Amino acid sequence: KIGPTPKHWRIKEPANQTTEEEMLLVLLGSLLGDPIAWSTQQDGRVVHDIFPIQGHEKEQLGSGSEELLTWHTEDAFHPYRGDYLGLMCLRNPDNVPTTFASLERVQLTEEQIRILSEPHFTIRPDESHLAKNRGQKNGRSPEEEALLQRAYAKIEQMWNSPEKIAVFSGGMDSPYLRLDPYFMDPVRDSEEAQGALDALIRQVDSVIEDQVLGPGDFIFVDNYKAVHGRKPFRARYDGTDRWLKRVNISRDLRKSRDVRLTPDSRVIH
Repeated sequence: KIGPTPKHWRIKEPANQTTEEEMLLVLLGSLLGDPIAWSTQQDGRVVHDIFPIQGHEKEQLGSGSEELLTWHTEDAFHPYRGDYLGLMCLRNPDNVPTTFASLERVQLTEEQIRILSEPHFTIRPDESHLAKNRGQKNGRSPEEEALLQRAYAKIEQMWNSPEKIAVFSGGMDSPYLRLDPYFMDPVRDSEEAQGALDALIRQVDSVIEDQVLGPGDFIFVDNYKAVHGRKPFRARYDGTDRWLKRVNISRDLRKSRDVRLTPDSRVIH
């Protein structure tokens, strides 16, 4: 029914090919909050397609394959990142694992938690948001186009001059997490901060687990309490490769109103 795995997310699949599956993913995600989209990611679609794209084999992207997709908080660089991430598997004939680790299993000292709760760290945007990976959507209104250009300018600014942020937030006894080691710079002005970050990364590495999703399986990740990634695999590009659907979910849509075109829009610019 769903047809072959597409070659690129820019290529629209036949009408209604996976509409029912997308509706189910969005409905389930809506139990947790409001599904959101990014104007800088997959043409502002609410539901993303995740499959290998030829030429992306070595990239740190969901469309990569041969490189380990390093575990991370989804869209960790952005203050309006989703609270939850939903994945639905359509096809996974090679049993490629999704990796997952909960912050609840990480053991750190009070001093390390305190340091990680201070703004010593930087996280750059991941490559899926960069202009080189933008879509080819036509028909935007002048207002939408202006917001999109502003969004890419902001992404470029975040890439060139990332602000110092804290990795932990919330309560010391059960903090929230914001972490993407692949896109983080070394902490050069504080050995203590770098040491605490290294300890956190080692702890996550020690508890990371494989979760193999099969057709019809769903996984919802608390994006403030867990990280996820993907093991490497060899793509065939013959229509049978791993294919997931993804949705980002916000518990508070209002907080991003300044970067959405209208109050009821789901697209963050």
